[in-house]
Amino acid sequence: MIHVSATPVLALRGVSKRFGAVQALTDVDLEIHTGEVVALVGDNGAGKSTLVKTISGVHPIDDGVIEWEGRPVRIGRPHDAQNLGVATVYQDLALCDNLDVVANLFLGSELKSASVLDEIKMEKRARELLDTLSIRIPSVRIPVAALSGGQRQVVAIARALVGDPKVVILDEPTAALGVEQTAQVLDLVERLRERGHGVILISHNMADVRAVADKVAVLRLGRNNGTFSVAGTTNEEIIAAITGATDNAVTRRKARTATAPKEGAK
Repeated sequence: MIHVSATPVLALRGVSKRFGAVQALTDVDLEIHTGEVVALVGDNGAGKSTLVKTISGVHPIDDGVIEWEGRPVRIGRPHDAQNLGVATVYQDLALCDNLDVVANLFLGSELKSASVLDEIKMEKRARELLDTLSIRIPSVRIPVAALSGGQRQVVAIARALVGDPKVVILDEPTAALGVEQTAQVLDLVERLRERGHGVILISHNMADVRAVADKVAVLRLGRNNGTFSVAGTTNEEIIAAITGATDNAVTRRKARTATAPKEGAK
């Protein structure tokens, strides 16, 4: 049984971010609990990428508060986020194609013994990590360039877990993947939740969102535009929040019809 924490492991309270004259985020709130997948959705330019970069320390916030396990924290650089326990897997994956899976998993955090790389220990740890996540790849010693798109994605996610983070941010993890590879990645997202991680899933694909997310947080024009329970919300309601469809030609026509005097009325 998946246990969701009572206190959010990560919370944003009234977070705002400006770039010169451009107001990218305005008073944004977001809560992530352990053992929970929250999908962050919105149209292009809604502020999703900016919000993720404020959490991961790329763009420090201008206003508002970020809380970690109930206490205010300052995330001014990526190292601050990593030290707290936030891991981010960006869309470009940042894998080294010429290196094997083991080298990619421990890139920048290599294990050493007497100042020499401990290849045996790293390979053992790599196999254990991939096994616990039920990730199937031909060998941990083949170059990443030889892997499929889905396998590359799960290796990138596994690398984010080497430091045992509490919150994992996945930026469009199924973009450009086929049906089978998408299913492989979504299965891994499920396992992250089962392991007690809080997951922020950025996606434009509502089928993927409904498959794994517990909640959907909608951003529109840099502001909150609703947080929905996946189980109790229709696709139409979520899409309406994303697009602002409550204000369109059809609804305006209905409003005019409702307020117009009826024929024959005096």
